[in-house]
Amino acid sequence: MHRILEATKPETAYFTEREGHRGGIFVVNLDSPSDVARLAEPWFLSFNATVEFRIAMTAEDLGRADLGALGKKWT
Repeated sequence: MHRILEATKPETAYFTEREGHRGGIFVVNLDSPSDVARLAEPWFLSFNATVEFRIAMTAEDLGRADLGALGKKWT
């Protein structure tokens, strides 16, 4: 586990229970969608783990999404 964490370099890592199983929550920055494979494969191959990703963004990221223009386009 230590080797995977050194390789993936999460900003923070929490270990917890998830639905009655050992679990972890790791905050990572993705530069590209292809980073998903780089982050998930070590857990799949080493622990046969289930991996889920939740996308989050900063207020600045949300501002770049131009919600006003999207609202006009889709309403």
